[in-house]
Amino acid sequence: MFNYTFHWNQALKALPQMLDGALVTLQIAVLSMAIGLVCAIALTAFRLSGNRSLSAVAAVWVEIARNTPALFQIYMAHFGLGNFGIHLSPYAALLAGIAFNNAGYLAENFRGALKAIPDTQTRTGRSLGMTRLQTFRFILLPQMLRIGYLPATNQMIWAILMTSLGVTVGMNTDLAGVTQDLNARSFRTFEFFAIAAVIYYLIAKLVTLAARALAWRLFRY
Repeated sequence: MFNYTFHWNQALKALPQMLDGALVTLQIAVLSMAIGLVCAIALTAFRLSGNRSLSAVAAVWVEIARNTPALFQIYMAHFGLGNFGIHLSPYAALLAGIAFNNAGYLAENFRGALKAIPDTQTRTGRSLGMTRLQTFRFILLPQMLRIGYLPATNQMIWAILMTSLGVTVGMNTDLAGVTQDLNARSFRTFEFFAIAAVIYYLIAKLVTLAARALAWRLFRY
């Protein structure tokens, strides 16, 4: 019944290639988080602007990002935009899809963080003659980022795992893509994907530990 023969040596010989793919995975995750963070701050500012059009843009973005599969968002970036003459490479489409998803979730996290800040601080800023934008920038934003830091760490882990969806749009240089190519050439599915799972796990743990160390450094007072 169970006559599968493991060939770990063959899989371990390909470890350098898989580690190169892991670096691409980490690169995409970091870039998508950076883009998503900027977009999320902008979306949060849109919600606070008092402008109905900007608030509607933010609401639609968040609703789509949070209530549709990440795979759909990556597909639309790669295949959907192509119908309008905008052709993105698998790398760019994966980056755009994950960044879009990150922005939606982070914007919602920041909305929750803002609710934890007393309204009196906003009123104080306005009473000092600050505009809405100045109040957001100098009073609310620093506190919002501090409160939303740990949820943002969770989103970073999710961004790392979402990169594995790139194989569906032809991405073959990240960890999942390299693993899939190695599997297609050798049919050692269990060995290669078991090693890939361990690498994903280690990356997630290292990012979590780094985030905790950074939080201790930044927010210990």
